[in-house]
Amino acid sequence: MARAVRYTISMDDSGITLRAGHADDWPAVSDLLSFAFHEPVSAEARDVEGSVVEPERTLVAEDGATVVGHAAAYTRELTVPGAIVPAAHVTLVGVAPTHKRRGLLTRMMHRQLREIAAAGREPIAVLWASETKIYPRFGYGPAAQRLRMEIMMREVRPPAGLAPGSADRLRLVEPKDVIAELTKVYERVRPERTGWSSRDDRWWRYVLADLESQRDGATGLRGVVYDTPDGPAGYALWRTKGEWDSRGPNSDVQVREVVADDPAAYAALWHFLLTIDLARTVKVHFAAVDEPLQYLVDEPRRLGSTLADGLWVRITDLPKALAARSYAAPVDVVLEVTDPLLEQNTGRWRLTAGPDGRATCTPTTDPADLACTILELGSAYLGATSLAALAAAGTVRELTPGSLRRAAVAFGWHRLPNPTEVF
Repeated sequence: MARAVRYTISMDDSGITLRAGHADDWPAVSDLLSFAFHEPVSAEARDVEGSVVEPERTLVAEDGATVVGHAAAYTRELTVPGAIVPAAHVTLVGVAPTHKRRGLLTRMMHRQLREIAAAGREPIAVLWASETKIYPRFGYGPAAQRLRMEIMMREVRPPAGLAPGSADRLRLVEPKDVIAELTKVYERVRPERTGWSSRDDRWWRYVLADLESQRDGATGLRGVVYDTPDGPAGYALWRTKGEWDSRGPNSDVQVREVVADDPAAYAALWHFLLTIDLARTVKVHFAAVDEPLQYLVDEPRRLGSTLADGLWVRITDLPKALAARSYAAPVDVVLEVTDPLLEQNTGRWRLTAGPDGRATCTPTTDPADLACTILELGSAYLGATSLAALAAAGTVRELTPGSLRRAAVAFGWHRLPNPTEVF
């Protein structure tokens, strides 16, 4: 059970201090976040969440002896177009209900971004936004959408399953018992899947944590592995929620993750999920906008696809970030960028990429071809948000005719991002 916490309203900010966190802060921080996000937190859930918190990367706001604000970051990598880069995974941001609308969030976010930039390790920060109007104020741009699907199982013909006589097999597993196998598949696929985050053993245990309090009446997490004679080539994680009505069985299959490194494994895993007995609906919350399943079924409308936002990206070191990713076409463009928070990003930058997609980004005094703020570059960074679309919205300005088309093509990518994990 959460501890009882008393928050007192005070309009005097003089006693509010902002400091680096330490391990002993977590119980009070967990209580604060429970208030901020309106979620009861069990002792088990608190321990699971705390297992991945990095105290040295947290900021704590205190009013006297009471924790009234918090922001944190995880040290992980993120796959971006053509590369894997260190990225500050910003999370656990909240302010006590007694201290809202007083600039405390702004203080924390400004300090966090300046510390990330000063450390020089992570050229980008990335987050999931609780409210999408908050983070553009700090230079975060919407960089990757996701599909939610609510599939009518009886209205779609599933993709082909295992071929008769195939040496490949599907194997039911307890996910926590096969972390090593799941890791092998995930790591083979990760370099090509923009928007995926690195997972060490600690993070795998967190991802597979299966708290009954968070199942909403569904079963425990289940797994199936696609085995080949050469080893696992894919896996799926899901749970089911049993339901019966006057017409008979009406259960849900709740898909957590489908990972496969070849089309046959991908199709067979989806065939399995779409043909589970006694179920009528498959629910997916983290599919890619270009999810291949859309092209494998005979009735794509019955997938019930809707768009939702996913990852938001903030560039903290502009030349390092733009040089770290690859580009879909050769480009030579001068960008005039404004960043009111991290002033070292403000200026003119020449971005040059050759046929191999590799790039350099250097300061220049040459005339600018395109002008924008740091937010627009964060939006375009993962290859999903078009610079041309941003120009049509009036947030990117073309100063040299023809430069927008070339830059928009170069910033794109052959696969759209796949935000697959809330952190």
